[in-house]
Amino acid sequence: MDYDLIIIGAGPAGYVGAIRAGQAGLKTALIEKKNVGGMCLNWGCIPSKAMLESAKYYSGLSQASEFGVDGLDTKIISFNWEKGVKRAERIVRKLTKGVEYLLKKNKVEIITGTASIEGEGTVVVDNRNLTAKNIIIATGSYPRQMPFKVPENKILNLESFFSMKEIPQKLLVVGEGPVAAEVSQMLSLIGKDVTLVKTAEKIFPALDDYLNNYITRRFEAIKIKVIEGTSGFDSIKLDDYEGVVNCMSRKGIKPVGALKPETDDSFYITDEHFMTSVKGVYAVGDVNGRSIYAHAASAQALAAVNHILGITETMETERVPLTIYTDPEIAQIGKTEQQLSTEGTEYKVNEFPLSANGKALTEGHPEGIMRIISEPKYGEVLGVQIIAHNATDLISEASAYMAVESTVWDVARTMHAHPTISEVFVEAGEDAVGTPVHKG
Repeated sequence: MDYDLIIIGAGPAGYVGAIRAGQAGLKTALIEKKNVGGMCLNWGCIPSKAMLESAKYYSGLSQASEFGVDGLDTKIISFNWEKGVKRAERIVRKLTKGVEYLLKKNKVEIITGTASIEGEGTVVVDNRNLTAKNIIIATGSYPRQMPFKVPENKILNLESFFSMKEIPQKLLVVGEGPVAAEVSQMLSLIGKDVTLVKTAEKIFPALDDYLNNYITRRFEAIKIKVIEGTSGFDSIKLDDYEGVVNCMSRKGIKPVGALKPETDDSFYITDEHFMTSVKGVYAVGDVNGRSIYAHAASAQALAAVNHILGITETMETERVPLTIYTDPEIAQIGKTEQQLSTEGTEYKVNEFPLSANGKALTEGHPEGIMRIISEPKYGEVLGVQIIAHNATDLISEASAYMAVESTVWDVARTMHAHPTISEVFVEAGEDAVGTPVHKG
């Protein structure tokens, strides 16, 4: 055997799994045909969040005078897309160098090329034969084709989107989920004329209806036009738009080769340890279709490597935080009201608005709410939903509560520093146990 483990794909699933394997003493090869860090680090998660922050910063300048800043004429400022992209590129370079350093430190061999799986334990990379006891497929996903024909010269794919020197003024965003929501709002915040074509009934199908309704209202407020579902495709006049951004739901990217584990649609079918139908071959991250999030991909990779090492703990795939980096941010974990209603499970919802939170007011971000869904008899936390400018950070606290099956009493008695936005947990928890302090 050449290796103990071969990992195909160096995104947040592949490189995290490779580092973990190297730390555990496994002789590991990591195969990547493009860039270490994959889509997420190079043209997805990180560049998009960097550009979102630039857009939020630009939009927030309109509030400067309220914070006591005089002399700023918002009529003459403009957004420089190319400078924003250069900032994002600097961040990407720093992070990719860090990942490459960690891979080297943990003695992971990086092989550049296109991999094909030709048999159990056999991988070919550009005519080089490699063998391993185990293989992890971490090749990610790519947006599906749009549901109507678009001229090639108008299509803006995210792989090249954040390397463009400038962006057209009038844009059509096509798709659903967090990417469609984030891209639509980012473009709107920098002054673009944006229309979103939903390819599903809801902008983000996995979110609670409460959050989806909020996104819809928020988009209306900032003048993002939304075309409803498939019924609106016929009304689209592509000549009215200078560019069409593909934010469609994704399909798995499967490596070529003779070995073909079972799939459903474009995704590999895996068991609780993320092993495919072929023993010793695992599939983690987007390519198994269980989650679109990088944090889920990394967790799956760690679980797969641990299984290879003989650690048989399973991962709670239902407790993956869902995050949208809009303004304000939106986050969710656990069950939605709709899921609980369908299951016939009793529940109650307790809320606390950010408009009553001291830190949110001082920072100028009073828009938002904390919602805790709990089981009424024993108080176990079943789900948490947050709208806040830092909701994607706050949701980690909810993740910790749910990991140890905390109750609303646990939430209510957890001391939080004051003033902090995280105090909304205490307030919602106290409301749930019937002892609210700052809620009338």
